[in-house]
Amino acid sequence: MDEDTAADGRGSAVAPENPREPLAHEKAEQAARIEQTSRSFGITPEQYMLPAAQQIRMLSPDGSLIAEEEQGTGAGHEYLVPEDEALLAAYEALVVGRRINDQNYALVRQGRLAVYPSSHGQEACQVGAALALGAGDWMFPTYRDSVAIMARGVDPVEVMVSFRGDWHCGFDPLAHRVSAPSTPLTTQLLHAVGVAHAAKLRGEDTVVLAMCGDGATSEGDFHEALNFAAVFEVPVVFFVQNNGYAISVPLSHQSAAPSLAHKAIGYGMAGEQVDGNDMVAVLATLRRAVSLARERSMPLLLEATTYRMQAHTNADDDTRYRDAHEVELWRRHDPLTRMRSFLSSQGVLDDAAESRIAGRAEEVAASLRTAMTADPPIDPLEIFDHVHAAPTAQLREQRAQLADELARGQED
Repeated sequence: MDEDTAADGRGSAVAPENPREPLAHEKAEQAARIEQTSRSFGITPEQYMLPAAQQIRMLSPDGSLIAEEEQGTGAGHEYLVPEDEALLAAYEALVVGRRINDQNYALVRQGRLAVYPSSHGQEACQVGAALALGAGDWMFPTYRDSVAIMARGVDPVEVMVSFRGDWHCGFDPLAHRVSAPSTPLTTQLLHAVGVAHAAKLRGEDTVVLAMCGDGATSEGDFHEALNFAAVFEVPVVFFVQNNGYAISVPLSHQSAAPSLAHKAIGYGMAGEQVDGNDMVAVLATLRRAVSLARERSMPLLLEATTYRMQAHTNADDDTRYRDAHEVELWRRHDPLTRMRSFLSSQGVLDDAAESRIAGRAEEVAASLRTAMTADPPIDPLEIFDHVHAAPTAQLREQRAQLADELARGQED
C-alpha cells in the first residue's frame, strides 16, 4: 500500500488531509505578522522590509546636524537623536576605543601581542553595538570587535590576552553576556541565533546582537543564520560592519546587491543601512533595531558602511589592494572628530569633559601596556584543566606524568 494512504478497518484506502494545509497556515501567519508590523508604521510590507531610499545619516562630515528631511528617514524609518547624556557616554567610549586601538597596534610592533585586528575608524559601530543593548541582552562579536567588548564592560586586559596567545578567551562570557570573539568567519551568527531561539522558548526578555563584517555575508553560515532566524522569528539583530574589504577582496567582488541591507527582504526580515561613521545615527538605528526585535520577536538586518583605516591585521600589506588617496578620503569622515565637533557645537562637550575623557583613555592604555609588557605566569599543567568538565583517567595519568617530569627538572 502507498505510504501516503491509510487503511480503514475494512482494508480500503483513506485519503489523508492535504499535507500542505498546516504549512500554508503557518506561512499565512508569518505574512500576517509582517503585514501587521508594517501597517503599524503606515507603510506596506515591502517598504518596511526594504531599507530607506538612502542610508540613514544624521551628522555631516564636519559634525554638523543634517536637516531632518535630508537624514534619509521617512515613514517607517523614523529615528530619534539620542539624548545628550547617551551621546556624551558614546563619545567617551569612542575616545577610549581609539586610544586602545592605537595602543594595541604599538604593542604588536613591540612584539607584546602576536596579532591585532584594529578597528581604528570603525569605533562608532563598536560603541553603538555595546550601548544599544540592555543588561540582559547578548552580544556575539567577531575578532575585530575588541572595542565593542570593552564598551560592554569587559576588562580591556581580559579582552587582549587572547591576542597575546594566553587564552582563547580571557573573560567569562556568561558574566558579561558576551560570547568569545569568533575568528572563523560567521560561525558566531549561528550561535547567536541559537541563543535567541532558546531565550524565546524560555520566555526570556533577551535580544541578541550578531556582529559580522561584509566578507561574512559571502559565507554559507550567514544564509543559514538569517534563514533560521526569520523562519522561527527570533529576536536577533544582525549587525554588518561593511568596511569595504574582506581582507583584500572588495565588496564589488562579493555581492551585486544594491546594498547588503537589501539581502534582508529575501529572508523575510527588515533591512536598513546607516552611515557607520556617524555615531549619532549608528546609536539611533541600533537602538530602534534592538527595540523592534524585543517588542515583536522578529529579526532585523542593519548594515553600517564604514572603513578600517589600518591594515586587516599586522600581517597584512593593505597598500597592495588600496591606495593612500582612498584612505585619505575616508579620514575626512572620521567618527571621532565628527562626534567631537557635534557635541562641542551643542554645548555638551567642554574643555573639562574633554580633559577628563582623555585622562581616562590614557589610564586604560597604561594598564594595557603594563599588563601586556609583563611576562604572564605559565603553568604547563594548566593544559589539562579545561579539556573536559571532569578529567578522564588518561588525562589524569598524563597530567601526573608531566608533573613528575617538571619536578625532576627542577631538582636537576
